[in-house]
Amino acid sequence: MQEITYDVRVHKTQIYKGTKVTTYYVRWQVGSERLREPYRNAAQADAFRSELLTATRKGEAFSLATGRPVSWAREDKAMTWFDFVCSYMDMKWPDLAGHSRRITATVLRDTTLALITADRHRPDEDLLKRALTEWVLNTPRRKAGGPPEALHAAVRWLRENSGEVAALADSETARKLLAALSAKRDGSRAAASTVQRIRGVLVNTLEYAIALKLLTKNTIRELPRRSAKAVKQIDKRTVVNPRQAQKLLEAVATQGKPMTRGSEDRTGRRLVAFFGVMYYAALRPEEAVNLRKHNLALPAEGWGELILEKANPAPGAAWSNSGQRRDPGPLKHREEGETRVIPCPPELTRLLNDHLATQGTAADGRLFWAFQSEGDLYESTYLRIWRGARKAVLTPEEFTSSLAKRPYDLRHAAVSTWLNAGVAPTQVAEWAGHSVAVLLYVYAKCIEGQEEVARRRITMALEEGKGVGP
Repeated sequence: MQEITYDVRVHKTQIYKGTKVTTYYVRWQVGSERLREPYRNAAQADAFRSELLTATRKGEAFSLATGRPVSWAREDKAMTWFDFVCSYMDMKWPDLAGHSRRITATVLRDTTLALITADRHRPDEDLLKRALTEWVLNTPRRKAGGPPEALHAAVRWLRENSGEVAALADSETARKLLAALSAKRDGSRAAASTVQRIRGVLVNTLEYAIALKLLTKNTIRELPRRSAKAVKQIDKRTVVNPRQAQKLLEAVATQGKPMTRGSEDRTGRRLVAFFGVMYYAALRPEEAVNLRKHNLALPAEGWGELILEKANPAPGAAWSNSGQRRDPGPLKHREEGETRVIPCPPELTRLLNDHLATQGTAADGRLFWAFQSEGDLYESTYLRIWRGARKAVLTPEEFTSSLAKRPYDLRHAAVSTWLNAGVAPTQVAEWAGHSVAVLLYVYAKCIEGQEEVARRRITMALEEGKGVGP
């Protein structure tokens, strides 16, 4: 028989302010045993404490084994992991951007497969992954009707063989799960940023389980963190200098087949300014594809401005709000309606004016669009053009290296140029759409000249100290 007591006292929440995070401890006493439950925010702590107080005021019995009201054990639902992740995705979907939906679904897909131990009649692993990403974890598709015929058997097997959420109440199970998800195919550990992303999704997921009273603690949050930095520094070997950048932009114009459809230019000339705004103004690719004529404040020559309003990332049709491959939305790290103003140097002013004169715009004012239609510019198109330009300009050794391997590296070159020119970090951060802290850490290795200055200062200090003594 379960041992119970009515001798319960709920104490004031204890707040512990650490160097990085604040923890709220809900404290109560059941019989002679003192208990406490940690929370990362005050609202969760207050909610849990209120439930304890409500139980004591009702005169409910508390279990000496669990330290919680006996009624809670009777009310707990045994929810399967399958049903739980469906509920979680339904709750999160409206508030997540397309890329975040895809990342969350990928982590939960791998988590679901890692928690299944059944082998009998197990479908092919690729089929299970498809069933999870294409239907189970995709809220609109699941709510639209049953799974496609090709995935029906896999979905049924997943539903029938999914364990319970309660399995993650065990700390060792949580540790093994995080370790499995953090390992790459070759057995090595994934990058710190990847591990942090996985951990973040799992922590948030288990917080939802706690809110549903399926768990009483977040076992993932309790696991120790690695000390490695999650934000990756830019390798200065990827950053081109102004001479290399100029040659690459010139080579872009020569790429592609010299074909026309009517008067339409289908060569790389159409994308010189596209790569130019990344190099001269540090635009992200999703910002460049959405650049429109009304975003340009250009003189005939000299300095102008770019006024960015929106970005157009490409999470894929399955994860976007629009149902299209690209999903227009606010600028990164900014709220809807906020803008970012970036100076346009004379070189970029010339490129943009030339682009407007020779290429014009799409009907909606976009500067860059698909070669064969006025649809969105495909990543495959500009990546092919960029690869051809690198091959034409760089030596074989440089071509196989990381030097400007991705168009995104042009943005890194722009920010590095600004910093090395002595522009204040606060101004660079504003232009680039970064926080100052992230900017200085990410681009620390690309700021030239500081090491030589430091050496000169040390030499001077040592020279001044010569001959000084008793």
